[in-house]
Amino acid sequence: MGNRPLPHDHGQPLEREPERVPSLDEFQIAADLFKQLGDGSRIRIFWLLCHCEECVINLSSMVDMSSPAVSHHLRQLKTSGLIVSRREGKEVYYKAAPTQQAQLLHHMIEALVEITCPSP
Repeated sequence: MGNRPLPHDHGQPLEREPERVPSLDEFQIAADLFKQLGDGSRIRIFWLLCHCEECVINLSSMVDMSSPAVSHHLRQLKTSGLIVSRREGKEVYYKAAPTQQAQLLHHMIEALVEITCPSP
Protein backbone atom coordinates (compact mmCIF):
# COMPACT_ATOMS: atom_id res chain seq x y z
CA MET A 1 0.00 0.00 0.00
CA GLY A 2 2.98 2.30 0.34
CA ASN A 3 3.50 5.21 2.72
CA ARG A 4 0.73 7.38 1.35
CA PRO A 5 -1.79 8.87 3.77
CA LEU A 6 -5.32 7.54 3.93
CA PRO A 7 -8.00 9.62 2.16
CA HIS A 8 -9.91 10.36 5.41
CA ASP A 9 -8.37 11.32 8.72
CA HIS A 10 -10.82 10.28 11.43
CA GLY A 11 -8.54 11.40 14.24
CA GLN A 12 -7.95 7.85 15.44
CA PRO A 13 -4.57 6.16 15.33
CA LEU A 14 -4.30 3.16 13.04
CA GLU A 15 -3.86 -0.17 14.76
CA ARG A 16 -1.54 -1.18 11.96
CA GLU A 17 0.23 0.89 9.39
CA PRO A 18 -1.52 0.64 5.98
CA GLU A 19 1.62 -0.72 4.35
CA ARG A 20 1.62 -3.60 6.86
CA VAL A 21 -1.85 -4.90 5.97
CA PRO A 22 -1.39 -8.53 4.91
CA SER A 23 -1.55 -9.20 1.19
CA LEU A 24 -4.55 -10.71 -0.58
CA ASP A 25 -2.53 -13.90 -1.06
CA GLU A 26 -2.18 -14.23 2.70
CA PHE A 27 -5.94 -13.91 3.16
CA GLN A 28 -6.55 -16.46 0.38
CA ILE A 29 -5.40 -19.19 2.76
CA ALA A 30 -8.32 -18.36 5.06
CA ALA A 31 -10.73 -18.02 2.12
CA ASP A 32 -9.79 -21.47 0.83
CA LEU A 33 -10.29 -22.95 4.29
CA PHE A 34 -13.67 -21.24 4.69
CA LYS A 35 -14.82 -22.68 1.34
CA GLN A 36 -14.92 -26.03 3.10
CA LEU A 37 -17.69 -24.65 5.32
CA GLY A 38 -20.01 -24.27 2.33
CA ASP A 39 -21.45 -27.76 2.66
CA GLY A 40 -22.96 -29.26 5.81
CA SER A 41 -22.18 -32.82 4.76
CA ARG A 42 -18.51 -31.97 4.27
CA ILE A 43 -18.35 -30.29 7.68
CA ARG A 44 -20.00 -33.33 9.25
CA ILE A 45 -17.50 -35.71 7.60
CA PHE A 46 -14.60 -33.53 8.68
CA TRP A 47 -15.92 -33.40 12.25
CA LEU A 48 -16.19 -37.20 12.34
CA LEU A 49 -12.62 -37.52 11.07
CA CYS A 50 -11.45 -35.29 13.91
CA HIS A 51 -12.53 -38.10 16.23
CA CYS A 52 -11.72 -41.26 14.32
CA GLU A 53 -9.86 -42.71 11.39
CA GLU A 54 -12.23 -44.35 8.90
CA CYS A 55 -12.57 -45.76 5.42
CA VAL A 56 -15.03 -44.49 2.80
CA ILE A 57 -17.47 -47.38 3.27
CA ASN A 58 -17.77 -46.83 7.03
CA LEU A 59 -18.01 -43.06 6.62
CA SER A 60 -20.77 -43.55 4.04
CA SER A 61 -22.71 -45.63 6.54
CA MET A 62 -22.11 -43.16 9.38
CA VAL A 63 -23.44 -40.18 7.41
CA ASP A 64 -26.00 -42.08 5.31
CA MET A 65 -24.51 -41.00 1.98
CA SER A 66 -23.29 -42.89 -1.06
CA SER A 67 -19.62 -43.81 -1.25
CA PRO A 68 -19.08 -41.62 -4.35
CA ALA A 69 -20.58 -38.61 -2.54
CA VAL A 70 -18.38 -39.19 0.51
CA SER A 71 -15.34 -39.66 -1.75
CA HIS A 72 -16.09 -36.32 -3.39
CA HIS A 73 -16.07 -34.55 -0.01
CA LEU A 74 -12.94 -36.41 1.07
CA ARG A 75 -11.11 -35.25 -2.08
CA GLN A 76 -12.00 -31.64 -1.34
CA LEU A 77 -11.00 -31.92 2.31
CA LYS A 78 -7.72 -33.60 1.37
CA THR A 79 -6.93 -31.01 -1.30
CA SER A 80 -7.46 -28.26 1.26
CA GLY A 81 -5.08 -29.99 3.67
CA LEU A 82 -7.71 -30.58 6.34
CA ILE A 83 -7.49 -34.38 6.23
CA VAL A 84 -4.80 -36.95 5.52
CA SER A 85 -5.03 -40.55 4.34
CA ARG A 86 -3.06 -43.76 4.62
CA ARG A 87 -3.34 -46.99 2.71
CA GLU A 88 -3.45 -50.38 4.40
CA GLY A 89 -3.69 -53.11 1.80
CA LYS A 90 -6.66 -52.25 -0.42
CA GLU A 91 -8.25 -49.96 2.16
CA VAL A 92 -7.64 -46.21 2.50
CA TYR A 93 -8.20 -44.63 5.89
CA TYR A 94 -8.84 -40.94 6.48
CA LYS A 95 -8.45 -38.70 9.52
CA ALA A 96 -8.11 -35.02 10.33
CA ALA A 97 -4.72 -33.56 9.50
CA PRO A 98 -2.48 -32.80 12.47
CA THR A 99 -2.36 -29.09 11.60
CA GLN A 100 -3.29 -25.91 13.38
CA GLN A 101 -5.84 -25.08 10.67
CA ALA A 102 -7.62 -28.43 11.11
CA GLN A 103 -7.69 -28.04 14.89
CA LEU A 104 -9.02 -24.49 14.67
CA LEU A 105 -11.74 -25.52 12.25
CA HIS A 106 -12.66 -28.47 14.48
CA HIS A 107 -13.03 -26.21 17.53
CA MET A 108 -14.90 -23.58 15.52
CA ILE A 109 -17.41 -26.18 14.27
CA GLU A 110 -18.03 -27.44 17.78
CA ALA A 111 -18.48 -23.92 19.14
CA LEU A 112 -20.84 -22.87 16.35
CA VAL A 113 -22.92 -26.04 16.43
CA GLU A 114 -22.72 -26.23 20.23
CA ILE A 115 -21.60 -29.83 20.24
CA THR A 116 -18.74 -31.46 22.07
CA CYS A 117 -16.28 -34.18 21.26
CA PRO A 118 -17.63 -37.67 21.91
CA SER A 119 -16.32 -39.40 25.01
CA PRO A 120 -13.60 -42.01 24.36
